[in-house]
Amino acid sequence: MLKIVTLNLNGIRAAVKKGWLDWLSRQEADIVCVQELKAQAADLSPAEHHPDGYHGYFHFAEKKGYSGVGLYARQPPARVIEGIGNEEFDAEGRFLRCDWANLTVISLYVPSGSSSPERQAAKFRFMEVFFPQLAALMDEARETGREMLLCADWNIAPTEKDLKNWKSNQQNSGFLPEERAWIARVKEELGWVDVYRRLYPEAEGEGYTWWSNRGQAWAKNVGWRIDYQLATPSFAARAVSAAVYKAQRFSDHAPLVIEYDYKLCDNGSTTHRTHPRSPS
Repeated sequence: MLKIVTLNLNGIRAAVKKGWLDWLSRQEADIVCVQELKAQAADLSPAEHHPDGYHGYFHFAEKKGYSGVGLYARQPPARVIEGIGNEEFDAEGRFLRCDWANLTVISLYVPSGSSSPERQAAKFRFMEVFFPQLAALMDEARETGREMLLCADWNIAPTEKDLKNWKSNQQNSGFLPEERAWIARVKEELGWVDVYRRLYPEAEGEGYTWWSNRGQAWAKNVGWRIDYQLATPSFAARAVSAAVYKAQRFSDHAPLVIEYDYKLCDNGSTTHRTHPRSPS
């Protein structure tokens, strides 16, 4: 089995203090995608850069204490790509692609629009820029036979099943009609598969991955399912189980753990990094 984890850490150093690295050491996961590092390279300890048994790769934000994504892997990838070639969002550290011989895994952090109208506008800009890139990734998968997986904090709950209080959140960021329509297009038009939903189409409640720190949202399970793995159809079909880990809290998000009946092929090459060119 190939075990893949995704988690928004809401600050890697804060999560480590809450026991995240200790938990990770017990998981025997093959690939771990993390979002919202809130740190730069110089801020990370050796254990945070390269946990025992893992190689670590990161796309840090330029702004200190902000955003950033990473990926830990037991088997090093052949190629690492930081960013999408867009100056605004690459400065925020939102995209990290790792390629193995037969599989691409991407750690992605879609902007949140909840803090202000300006940030919601930025989120809409990201959605507009990233949609054709999602289309290009799917085209690449179809042309080459490469499997692809996007592990992300999407900051969008796709349907009414994916958050507790959907009626009262229809005009709030994360459940706006425009956002839901966008993620529906990603799946229906482009062919990306929501792996958790493929395994558990009717599940409600147990799939939540984020809870507000206000009130008693965690205790009452008033949550949102905004962290999910989207895959090429043939890779999604290999998923055998998915679970959200809630026995400990490392951030306001919880880890999503999915196991795939899949073998990662040996690269037979040394890892190298590339940076996408800005769109012309």
